[in-house]
Amino acid sequence: MGNSMKINASGAAGEKLSARAVNRATLARQLLLERAALPVVDAVEHLLGLQAQTTHTWYVGLWSRLAGLDPVAVGTLLESRELVRIPVMRATIHLLSAADALALRPVVQPMIDRAAMSTFGRHLGGVDRDALVDAAREITGERPRSAAELGRLLAYRFPGRDAAGLAQVARAWLPMVQVPPRGVWGRSGQALQSPLESWLGRAQRPLPLERLVLRHLAAFGPATVRDVQTWSGLTRLAEVFTALRPGLRVFTGPDGAELFDLPDAPRPGPDSPAPVRFLYDFDNLLLSYADRSRILGRPGDVDYTAHGYAIGSNQPATVLVDGMAAATWTVLHRRGSATLAVRAFRPLTPAEQAEIETEGAALLTFLHPGAAPDIRIG
Repeated sequence: MGNSMKINASGAAGEKLSARAVNRATLARQLLLERAALPVVDAVEHLLGLQAQTTHTWYVGLWSRLAGLDPVAVGTLLESRELVRIPVMRATIHLLSAADALALRPVVQPMIDRAAMSTFGRHLGGVDRDALVDAAREITGERPRSAAELGRLLAYRFPGRDAAGLAQVARAWLPMVQVPPRGVWGRSGQALQSPLESWLGRAQRPLPLERLVLRHLAAFGPATVRDVQTWSGLTRLAEVFTALRPGLRVFTGPDGAELFDLPDAPRPGPDSPAPVRFLYDFDNLLLSYADRSRILGRPGDVDYTAHGYAIGSNQPATVLVDGMAAATWTVLHRRGSATLAVRAFRPLTPAEQAEIETEGAALLTFLHPGAAPDIRIG
């Protein structure tokens, strides 16, 4: 699709993007049209992090996006503190580079504060914020602590308050990383917290909102204002877009909404081939838009509840076929074999099934090397 349309001084534009054009642009930004030959840290920074509240499933997100991914090397990056897992966007744990953790966490801190206080504020009973943060920093600075241990130790210092509530609010007010071996490939460990700045030996330096929006468009665009707000958990970003508008491409989306984008960002043609890709549960692609139709299609095309997923439950792992959600998947590993079960939302052509089987076999080799693969599509 041509990108030669001129934009007037206000950044207004009338070109309409079809649903497939939006889909292909999104997949290109998310490194899902073609696996990228990028260093892991560079890829994580391009993606503005990967949602990673589960300990290991996010490795599939990297595997689907990067060529020749070595999960052991990714775990080493966590241990060397080049990557961290920390609550940021939407107050959920993300995998971030060290630099982005220090830049993004202070930007979303007001949202994390609101979320924590709305849930746990009633347990504080007038506790001074600085005093609680100082106590939590001292306790977790001695050595990484679990939430339960942090709560017990804080309760000694703030008697009469709920230990769990103190721990939750302290973890919101004082940015903390989940330390390895938690999240390291092939290993396990208790969820232990350590202060972000002491863990990395550097101070936080907030990313300007304008830069945040531009980086979001590079990773998720074209996008609406509401999309960026949904991804970040922030509000009132319309004025940021107003300031940036003269330097952006502005399109009309399939539903008539304004879609903003970087002028030189990749926007492949709507007929560009999109290979089968396996998304992990909580994949950014499915959680970062106010309007998810660019991946889920029209209402009724995808019914997760029919596959046993209740509304509000864990986000299911999804298979993309021709760029759109077409199935869910699970893996069962036991007795030296690995079974990949794929449940489709619609009838699949023989060619689509063959492509799922090929990509699925590669996924099983990645997850369980040496296990006998078994792929079942239903």
